[in-house]
Amino acid sequence: MKKYPVYSIQRFNCNSVNSDFYINTFKNHLITHRFVEQPHRHDFYVLVFFTAGSGTHNVDFNTYNIQPHRVFVLQPGQMHHWSLSEDIEGYVVFYSPEMYNLYFGQKDLDGFAFYYSAHTKSEIVLSATESEALEPLFKMMLLESQAPKNFAQDKILNLLDIIHIELARKYQDSGGVHAPAYMGKIKQLGQLLEAKFAQEKTASFYANALNISLKHLNRICNEMLQKTTTEVIAQRVVLEAKRMLMDKNLTVNEIANHLGYEDYSYFVRLFKKHTGKTPKVFRTQRE
Repeated sequence: MKKYPVYSIQRFNCNSVNSDFYINTFKNHLITHRFVEQPHRHDFYVLVFFTAGSGTHNVDFNTYNIQPHRVFVLQPGQMHHWSLSEDIEGYVVFYSPEMYNLYFGQKDLDGFAFYYSAHTKSEIVLSATESEALEPLFKMMLLESQAPKNFAQDKILNLLDIIHIELARKYQDSGGVHAPAYMGKIKQLGQLLEAKFAQEKTASFYANALNISLKHLNRICNEMLQKTTTEVIAQRVVLEAKRMLMDKNLTVNEIANHLGYEDYSYFVRLFKKHTGKTPKVFRTQRE
């Protein structure tokens, strides 16, 4: 059995509006779901808005400080856990991509820049004024879920969409996106990389698949992610390796094979180049 579980929305106490949606205050959420403070993954999207308290949030081995006016956005499959103060306050929202994408039709969740790929930043820092403007939207979603009326799902989804729009504007203004003309390609690269990173490791493959030159793809990656295409590919592979190393039932050799490396020593060198540690040392330090 794996030590780090993958939770579905059904694992939580969903409201009666939609089984693909969950909202709660963070304090009430922790009363019956304290296990979220242990490392885990979800197969749905997560949106968390903090209004009080402190702590840390570890997302795919990156640690963020929790403070009021902080928002965290997580994609399915990301590994994370919390360390929280007793006075924590805020809102937690879970939703499936199917629910959102089917409702809106012409747009989907990965159209928002903070959901483009595994390389996007999970934290969005708001000002006090921005936080005050967003909180009533979360309160209205919570109220609709607790005492649903006619068109409750429509209202919830439209409130969620407004929150996403406001966060996307803030994400872009804070430097999360640098060149709107490149957004489409970086989104396509992220989707392709998620599907192919275990099989395809060359930058030229992704450039050809996107029907652009390798030079242009490198320019896009440098401007949007401050990395070369080769670095983006390698870091996605290393991220998956880190996640898999948390499962003690898998040997390092099995992980290397799963990620498409027949040469075990090459995989170890790649991992050490990007982390400064061998896979075995990385695993031992997290026991």
